[in-house]
Amino acid sequence: MSDEILAVRELAVRFARYDGETHVLNGVNLTVRRGERVALVGESACGKTLTVRAAIGLADLRRASVSGAIEFDGRDVLRFGARNWRGVRGRQMTMIFQDPLAALNPVFTVADQLTTVILRGGGAPTRSVALPVARDALRAVGIQDPDRVLAAYPFQLSGGLNQRVMICMALVNRPDLILADEPATALDVTVQAQTLALMRDLTERSGTAVLLITHNLGVVREFAQRVYVMYAGAVVEEATVEALFAAPRHPYTRALLASVPRLTGGELPEGIPGAVPDYRDPPSFCRFHPRCAQARPECGQGPGRTAMVEVAPGHRVACVLYADGAA
Repeated sequence: MSDEILAVRELAVRFARYDGETHVLNGVNLTVRRGERVALVGESACGKTLTVRAAIGLADLRRASVSGAIEFDGRDVLRFGARNWRGVRGRQMTMIFQDPLAALNPVFTVADQLTTVILRGGGAPTRSVALPVARDALRAVGIQDPDRVLAAYPFQLSGGLNQRVMICMALVNRPDLILADEPATALDVTVQAQTLALMRDLTERSGTAVLLITHNLGVVREFAQRVYVMYAGAVVEEATVEALFAAPRHPYTRALLASVPRLTGGELPEGIPGAVPDYRDPPSFCRFHPRCAQARPECGQGPGRTAMVEVAPGHRVACVLYADGAA
């Protein structure tokens, strides 16, 4: 059995439009090992959500040109049909969405939805048996009054409770992998910290791997073990969390870290000048070079994209500044 539960290999996605093609993902490569917590970070519109939705079969790629592979437990999910997904999605691979109120069905109670998930995953033979399983699962995510929550509709619960219900649904069938798309963005900072601590504790106990999408670098530092930095549809840096925060190498990663406000005060960060490029006509070679303070003429010259270079064990960067392997 491979140590990798998820492997995205050279994933490229182009969408056809009336005025040409939109080059969204540009050869994305990332892996998640069993039981590992990995973060995928970057600005909005960098392709993070598309990558994860493609991995769980929720991206509409029927009108897209797709190349590369997304392997879950050794099987390429891009070749899956409906029957394959019925055996994987919700059982071996689950997802926590950014907005729990939008993801939960407003016309069914939490009990209806949670017991359906348990039945579909084989956690109980009947709904009457699934109900106590659901009650115990809600207690495991810190809900002190599970019967009240089970009887409620999602709109009757707070954002924090709905998020815990989503985490419960994702974990109740003990999947191999959870894809979490900004799971705590809509919550206040106190509830956010509690939610992430809960996810870390539960996944450590169950051995479930997590791929977390976020733009919050503080969340990455507290939750993840490894991190991929994505810009404009391509991964530009890969490292352990400790190495990335101690010595970020890519100019984009440095700019992201420099744009975070400091609690110690001082000058306000200026942010990164410019914006994510238009995917209909993206910059050639390195897509970040029009915004990069360290850009060289060769940054915009060449086919494809900038190659990843290993600058330290487990630390790789896609930048011409490291083309010779120098730090």
